[in-house]
Amino acid sequence: MGYVTTEDGVQIYYKDWGPRDARPIVFHHGWPLSADDWDAQMLFFLSKGYRVVAHDRRGHGRSDQVADGHNMDHYAADAFAVVEALDLKNAVHIGHSTGGGEVARYVAKFGEPAGRVSKAILVAAVPPLMLKTDDNPEGTPREVFDGFRKALADSRAQFFRDVPAGPFYGFNRDGATVHEGVIQNWWRQGMMGGAKAHYDGIAAFSETDQTEDLKTITVPTLVLHGEDDQIVPIAASALKSVKLLQNGTLKTYPGFSHGMLTVNADVLNADILEFIEN
Repeated sequence: MGYVTTEDGVQIYYKDWGPRDARPIVFHHGWPLSADDWDAQMLFFLSKGYRVVAHDRRGHGRSDQVADGHNMDHYAADAFAVVEALDLKNAVHIGHSTGGGEVARYVAKFGEPAGRVSKAILVAAVPPLMLKTDDNPEGTPREVFDGFRKALADSRAQFFRDVPAGPFYGFNRDGATVHEGVIQNWWRQGMMGGAKAHYDGIAAFSETDQTEDLKTITVPTLVLHGEDDQIVPIAASALKSVKLLQNGTLKTYPGFSHGMLTVNADVLNADILEFIEN
């Protein structure tokens, strides 16, 4: 649809579909993907009469492959630049994985202070903190993220094949139905972005403590998480997030993977619609 220029001169690509006077839903994608990862949701909510908006995070997809600013503060500020440029009000913000962290920072620092957000939804989201620490023993050890960085630096193309073919969608589970097109689409989205943004983004999604963001949010917030999420463990994320939110609701899904918004889109879309409309 077009581009918005941020305060530090980065061109952020966005899609904007639907009636301009309809209630907007803004989608925030996960690492290392793009706005295209929300295709199933954007088409569904467009058919329900909503205005649907999604952008490519800096360094991802069709946005500028800049060297700097790959952190939650810039991610949230970039999202706000899109929201302001399109003058979106009474918006619902939905974030998946790293995009969930972006939503939490956006709502806490920009959306609520500006009065532009009405509800938030965190899908398999990284907050409050992915990294295992003394205060967060349920988290993932640093060595795992160091392994991500090494795999990305050694062969990003192979790493971006292995992740969706394995744990991301649960295709490594016995009896799983493997969708080759889904794997290829993940790879396509990832390889569109920049290696520097993806490398730096690992620290952004794993080491950012968003406890205070969650505590600050007052709008109704739905937390959705698969109980078989092999990427973002539910014990360190959703189960903690809902306790920190002032107005949070938790819904979990037995057997669902990290990529449930794609492979279980029919279930997720129905639950998100019910939350938005009630």
